[in-house]
Amino acid sequence: MTAPIARLLAPEITLFACASLVHAGLLPFGEPHSRAATAEAIIAVILALGFATGLVRPSLARHAALVAQGLALLGTLVGAFTIAIGIGPQTGGDTIFHVVLVAVLVFGLWLAARSWQR
Repeated sequence: MTAPIARLLAPEITLFACASLVHAGLLPFGEPHSRAATAEAIIAVILALGFATGLVRPSLARHAALVAQGLALLGTLVGAFTIAIGIGPQTGGDTIFHVVLVAVLVFGLWLAARSWQR
């Protein structure tokens, strides 16, 4: 796996895992929300599978990163939509967190796509 992609996927996995723990009520920040906790845990696993694929099959690293981050971005946008319509968690922290996640994932997709062209 190319180093820049690995350096980006690892923190993304951590961000989603921590968000899941927060929404599960296991970390003292934010509010518990079981559906958000489940979605964030699934996204963390998807990103981890992309990371692991890149480690095991370096020739698939970029493709795995694009697929994993694309799915993570889709899930994050669904979460942002639920916040916008009032179904998801309604804290300011959740809103800011989703904006940051979208930015990080878009940057990660750009980085993976850019490295694909090399």
